[in-house]
Amino acid sequence: MTPATPHLVWDWNGTLLNDLSLVVACTNAVFASEGGPSVSPDEHRVRFRRPIADYYAEVLGRTVDDDAFGRLDKIFHEAYRVGLTTCELAHDAVDAIAAWSGSQSLLSMWFHDELVPTVDTYGLSGRFARIDGLRAQVGGDRKAESLARHLDALGVDGRSVVLIGDSLDDADAALAVGAHAVLYTGGFTDRYRLLASGHPVADTLTEAVTLATTVTDSPRRP
Repeated sequence: MTPATPHLVWDWNGTLLNDLSLVVACTNAVFASEGGPSVSPDEHRVRFRRPIADYYAEVLGRTVDDDAFGRLDKIFHEAYRVGLTTCELAHDAVDAIAAWSGSQSLLSMWFHDELVPTVDTYGLSGRFARIDGLRAQVGGDRKAESLARHLDALGVDGRSVVLIGDSLDDADAALAVGAHAVLYTGGFTDRYRLLASGHPVADTLTEAVTLATTVTDSPRRP
């Protein structure tokens, strides 16, 4: 049965958690380990994509196979863990979560065993019907399959879902399950790339929630 209010799925990194500066620093640690160039936050927002191995390959100017990516992903996450305590929530994250009147959950492509206690440290665990992170040893892949599993575990039909995220991969994942997406400009992706996607775009999370309450009245992008 489709609920009157859609179910809301939140992205974590770059959306509820304001970790762009840390992610760029960790990405540059990866590139430096290979003798590659560094990227600025603006450049990262223009070039970042999933699979992340493709992004690394473009910047480094050579193929990044599975073995190489596994090694680089380890470098990234070792640096990320060190810097995570410096990160804060997006300035209106708590207000945006509170503004949603229906059910909501959280899906991240960060490691599940680290995600869950981290979300708890920000006092948000009780706000979500379910929290899911990556259960693989190496990350970097697309989000669509993880979103399908997340919704299946919740028993929620994708057609009654809105996903708020900061990347084109979030939008692609939503489309793959028949959901809507609202894209947030404060994360990992350049605003103009998000606008070009044709999906609703918000500059704040509270604006994203407002859009999410009306987006199901609009046709999904093909």
